[in-house]
Amino acid sequence: MLTIMLVGLPVILINMLLQSLVSIWCIRFYSKHFSHNDTLTAGALSLFGIIMIVMLGNFAQIVVWGALFLLLGEFETLRDAIYHSGVNFATLGYGDVVMSAQWKMLGPLEAVNGALMIGLSGACMLAVLQHNIQKRTH
Repeated sequence: MLTIMLVGLPVILINMLLQSLVSIWCIRFYSKHFSHNDTLTAGALSLFGIIMIVMLGNFAQIVVWGALFLLLGEFETLRDAIYHSGVNFATLGYGDVVMSAQWKMLGPLEAVNGALMIGLSGACMLAVLQHNIQKRTH
């Protein structure tokens, strides 16, 4: 289990950094382009933009995990590694592709990481939505 943590923790830290950068990017994007515009179109476009940014950020994190799985020799192609990673990250848990016993515990570790990062992505979207609602009601 110590080996799993030593291999998985750096990837979690990289993903935390990626998510932090994406969150800051979302705030800057919104502040620069939409925070002072009060129209319905601006509200919809701002939310759409934030959704696109966090989706790309989450996909980047899935790719980081997939690259680790490929590096560990668990998959022959990056495509298969990213597929497996996406299933873990999104906590789908299909079980159609299973890693070796040696690295199997990285799956739940990635799932916890993914749940937290997707939750933070949702928080970014909600913050933009709440700000738009507040602008329209005041």
